[in-house]
Amino acid sequence: MEPREGYVTMKQWEGYMEPFRIFGNLYFVGSTHVCTHIIDTGDGLVMLDSGYPQCLYMITEAMHKVGLDPKDLKYILHSHGHYDHIGGTRALIEMYGVKTVIGRGDEDYVNGKLDLTWAKELGFEYFETFEPDIIMEDGDTLTIGKTTFRAVSTPGHTPGTISFIFNVDDGERTYTAGMFGGAGMNSLKLKFLDAYGLPHSLRDNFPAVIESFRKEKIDILIGNHPKNVDTAGKYLRIMAGEKDAFIDPTAVDRWMDEVKKTYDDMVAAGE
Repeated sequence: MEPREGYVTMKQWEGYMEPFRIFGNLYFVGSTHVCTHIIDTGDGLVMLDSGYPQCLYMITEAMHKVGLDPKDLKYILHSHGHYDHIGGTRALIEMYGVKTVIGRGDEDYVNGKLDLTWAKELGFEYFETFEPDIIMEDGDTLTIGKTTFRAVSTPGHTPGTISFIFNVDDGERTYTAGMFGGAGMNSLKLKFLDAYGLPHSLRDNFPAVIESFRKEKIDILIGNHPKNVDTAGKYLRIMAGEKDAFIDPTAVDRWMDEVKKTYDDMVAAGE
């Protein structure tokens, strides 16, 4: 991870980003570094990734700002078990009784049995452990209200990284939205894998994971970090009147090209 990432957790207000509606019942309520998304299913709210614990107050305030009540949260779906995506979850469990979902392989990250959340690399300790209510595997689905979430196993960034595909609508139009679960190379570097006894297959098989996700038919691609899909730039386009800025069926192919190039550069550098 870049030094800036830890810096944002220390001065979280410097990572503030205006919350907004992406399309229909899909919202962004995250920070400049880590995405948190909300889907209004019509039968409660679903959160995708809970961000750093230090940023939780900004996330709940952001929800209020776009007309969503955190008390209506029913589930938190986690892309993977790293600190910047799971840190706020325990507090939300305690406050609102939300149910939690993680991919098979990362359950021992979030419950604290394995010290692999990347918290200590950022200078923190992971105290906010929780036992997930649901462990999803490739092809599993979860339906809440009018929304069905399909899990796509995309291991690499962590063994249990999950990408989520789901339907969104604005009352007139329905689209398929999706989020790639983990594109960072920090946990695929040989030094990291060897330090924690993780299999090199996570690294070796990642190109196949990229190509598999590339085949998904997704109209609205969201990231779990804003830089993944230029969330900030698309927000500005929406504010300028381009309400469908996120609708782009070609975005997945371009993003997978970027991820593959980053991977190839890492391998070429012998990292």
